[in-house]
Amino acid sequence: MSGTRTADRAEADPHRWWGLVVIALAQLMVVLDATIVNIALPSAQHALHMSDGNRQWVITAYTLAFGGLLLLGGRIADLVGRRRTFVIGLVGFAAASALGGAATTAGMLFGARALQGVFAAVLAPSALSLMTTTFTDPKERGKAFGIYGALAGSGSAIGFILGGLLTEYLNWRWCLYVNVPIAIIGVVGALALLHDRPGHADARLDVPGVLLGCGGLVAIVYGFSEAEPRGWTDSMVLGLFAAGVVLLATFVWWQTRAPVPLLPLHIVKDRNRAGCFLTMGLAVIGMFGLFLFMTYYLQVVLAYSPVKTGLAFLPLTASIIVGSTQVSARLLPRVAPRALMAPGALLASGGMVVLTQLTVDSDYATHILPALILMGLGMGMIFMPVFSTATAGVAPQDSGVTSATVNTSQQVGGSIGTALLNTVATTTSSAYLTAHLASGGDRALIARQAVVHGYTVAIWWAAGIMLLAGIVAALMVKAKPTAHGAAPARPVPESVA
Repeated sequence: MSGTRTADRAEADPHRWWGLVVIALAQLMVVLDATIVNIALPSAQHALHMSDGNRQWVITAYTLAFGGLLLLGGRIADLVGRRRTFVIGLVGFAAASALGGAATTAGMLFGARALQGVFAAVLAPSALSLMTTTFTDPKERGKAFGIYGALAGSGSAIGFILGGLLTEYLNWRWCLYVNVPIAIIGVVGALALLHDRPGHADARLDVPGVLLGCGGLVAIVYGFSEAEPRGWTDSMVLGLFAAGVVLLATFVWWQTRAPVPLLPLHIVKDRNRAGCFLTMGLAVIGMFGLFLFMTYYLQVVLAYSPVKTGLAFLPLTASIIVGSTQVSARLLPRVAPRALMAPGALLASGGMVVLTQLTVDSDYATHILPALILMGLGMGMIFMPVFSTATAGVAPQDSGVTSATVNTSQQVGGSIGTALLNTVATTTSSAYLTAHLASGGDRALIARQAVVHGYTVAIWWAAGIMLLAGIVAALMVKAKPTAHGAAPARPVPESVA
């Protein structure tokens, strides 16, 4: 009965479209923060004296905390109420952003980025839940999700451009400070415009599950990052990998016994969903690592300004949108999802192979641009079918955890990809430098060649992992076209790349 009254109130609420603006603005901030810091990273690395091996933690600390705690964030929203969780997430995200902007050491910035990820994990599930409770009419809901998806999906493009402008004309610190006014607007708007049901006092949090799952992921990512200074066979590196595997195995065992599991295992036992989660994780491993290298290649090797670097990424974002909306969305009702996902991975991998031919003076228009377009189209052909297939035919009580699991695979893939590929690049560059400096020659030129050689070797790895994502999709995802009786998918717009 109370649910009916809430629905009626949401339908009658004259401010619900303004409420949508508030929700989308908060989601935009979360998505934007994954890319805005990429453009600022070379400046931040120089200012805070980070090593090449440690710089990846600016990205990884955020994605790891975000992905590791997303499932818990959804449970917290159930427990204390969606609007309250939304406001807590906004306030915490703003505070963490201010701390990161004021960072005086690399460790302080890494900690602030991890804290941003924690509050993003609280904010994202409550934002999507508020969408579903604010818009109850099917026609209105479709339109609202379309607007929300477009705003959230443009976050990466806005992040590249805004990151370039702020870094070039103000300071890299403003790439973090900019979240504070956005969050203040969001908090005021949420308190004035958004309504919600009270939380469920009987909802329970799976704290052991969080500690085991997040601990396992942190150990593995930390192992990848320590492989650069210590070597792959170092006892600490091997110990971290072993600890990560043991913790994750214990997490799986605990999920079969937990009273309210963080991740109900029947979600991932379904072959199609498991294939989608794995495909997403592998695809994003390659993509996130590539963002890092291309940012440094454009700014450090080709000496692009931050603004020019941001603009140089736009064809990639535009191609992802075209691949999602004009290719996948039109073909998915008529073809099997894997008929889009596998060729998409092949296209993206082909784009990466083109980038393995980079030199210290490659031309953007003839060498980099075609590769970015190929990768963007390929990723667009992977993302949309993954979201649609993973969330199709899910029981209502499992829709939230399924959506969060797709997001988790995306963020965890980003964390592992950034750590792994950064380690491959830096170790390869060091080996190249040692080998070529002994023979004499222009030291500055050899140093630049070493950096580019490290990037190209890491991009070969990324291309191989992307190809593996296509193989997984082709072998595991057996779902039929949506027009042939498959259950319609719930949209998961917060996950748009």
